[in-house]
Amino acid sequence: MKTLDQFDLTGRSGLVTGAASGLGLAYAEVLAEAGAKVTLTDIDAEGAARECARLVDQGYEARWDSCDVSKLDEVARAFDHHVAAYGGCDVAFANAGLDVGNGFWTPEGTRNPEGQIDVYDPDRWYKSIGINLNGVFHTVREAARVMKANKHRPNGRRGGSIVITSSNAAEVNEAIVGVPYMAAKAGVKHFMRHAAYELAAYGIRVNAIAPGPFVTNIGDGWVKKNPAAKAAWDQLVPVGRMAETYQVKPLALLLASDAGSYMTGAHVMIDGGMQLGPVKPLNA
Repeated sequence: MKTLDQFDLTGRSGLVTGAASGLGLAYAEVLAEAGAKVTLTDIDAEGAARECARLVDQGYEARWDSCDVSKLDEVARAFDHHVAAYGGCDVAFANAGLDVGNGFWTPEGTRNPEGQIDVYDPDRWYKSIGINLNGVFHTVREAARVMKANKHRPNGRRGGSIVITSSNAAEVNEAIVGVPYMAAKAGVKHFMRHAAYELAAYGIRVNAIAPGPFVTNIGDGWVKKNPAAKAAWDQLVPVGRMAETYQVKPLALLLASDAGSYMTGAHVMIDGGMQLGPVKPLNA
């Protein structure tokens, strides 16, 4: 097989959670660009419908579904609708997540008095864990359910690929995003490893993408609205800039396609080198 042919997803289908914007939208776009039929799901139904219509207008086969990943029944319904529409599911991106703060200097970060453990609002903790960790469990659970049934499809294609959005906060202490987000993403990393081990016998690969600072709509798109915040982040990244969402597409396609067929249990960093440590001035 030619190398580039391994990235072709023609005849396959994929479901993406949190696909109305940001990294989730980039995942949906690259699946469609590679030939897959795509379901965009999001709690923001209007956004999912809008982006789905844009993909359809561009000639891709896509549909959308409203889905709150913190609710197992909604995730199960979304996968059932996808299978009914496309006859199975080959790829699933467990992407939906949130930062329950509202800006660069959010109450989440431990640098702020209200972000410290002894006064941290428990409701913020529960909301973050409910989306960022429980939502991943729900998505992987339902993806595994439908992918195990792929062996019964007429094309005989077995298994599938599950890709989870983790974070560099699973690897390093991140004082800005705060304690529940870090705890959730660390849990995501180790849950992914167990899921990869368990599901390998069924031909289902499970990997995680661990992004650093990307320009997305997380935190209500605060970094897009605040040039000072973006400039501050740019200075923290060893390569000198935050990433744009299109830059995650090649990695996402690698993990989703046969090009990554020997990869499972991988937690792949894409963070501009932030895990290497803080940037120091040249004259330091």
